[in-house]
Amino acid sequence: MTAGSHGFGGPGSSEYGEPVFRDKRRIDPETGEVREPRDAAPSTPAGAPPAADEAPAGPAGTTPGAAESDGDVAKLEAELAERTADLQRLQAEYVNYKRRVDRDRQVVKDTTVASVLTALLPVLDDIGRAREHDELTGGFKAVAESFERTVSGLGLEAFGAVGDAFDPRIHEALMHQYSDEVTEPVAQAVLQVGYRLGDRIVRPARVAVVEPEHPAPAAAEDAVPAPAEEAPASAEDAASRSAHEAEPGEDAGPQDGGADDAAEGRS
Repeated sequence: MTAGSHGFGGPGSSEYGEPVFRDKRRIDPETGEVREPRDAAPSTPAGAPPAADEAPAGPAGTTPGAAESDGDVAKLEAELAERTADLQRLQAEYVNYKRRVDRDRQVVKDTTVASVLTALLPVLDDIGRAREHDELTGGFKAVAESFERTVSGLGLEAFGAVGDAFDPRIHEALMHQYSDEVTEPVAQAVLQVGYRLGDRIVRPARVAVVEPEHPAPAAAEDAVPAPAEEAPASAEDAASRSAHEAEPGEDAGPQDGGADDAAEGRS
């Protein structure tokens, strides 16, 4: 019986057909320690061509892939910089678009809430008048307070009270009068409270305004009196005119004397 009949030939057999045994056990039977795996690299026969993935070494031990020209490297760097700039520009455009969309969405939301709350202001006015006349009682009081909490949760805030300094940006003056008891224009009475939604005035407060008395304008006082220098000259002229009117004989004396001289000449 030959070795080849039992399957001992081939790569695992020796030159004479004797079987070759390789111990591939992971644990050493004598020491009980774990053996390190051994990777047996197949030897390349002499004169065999190199493998396909093995590139022949170039001059000075360099490979053709590592010996790229400087022009190709510069071209690749320029393309990389261009792609990076495009990506940064696209990201900036997206960030600006997102901010603009968020801002527009908030504006639309505020406008919608303001329009709804504006339509509900008459209801709040009725509740306020009922409270002033002590008619806010029972279940109506609970409903009214719940309604006021709801609109307050949406950001609606009432303003306007007696004694507030008058501000034309948030107040609307329906009545006006003067008084010495105030030093600046103030709200003497609140005819209708105002409401604001954040920084937006939904409705100005309608008030009666009282302000201090205005002093007399100085221009009217300067136009009445006459110049001080012309008064004495006018008095002298008046005195001289009255003196001539009081003594008419003195003016006629020379005329009578002249008549006597003429009579004497005729005699």
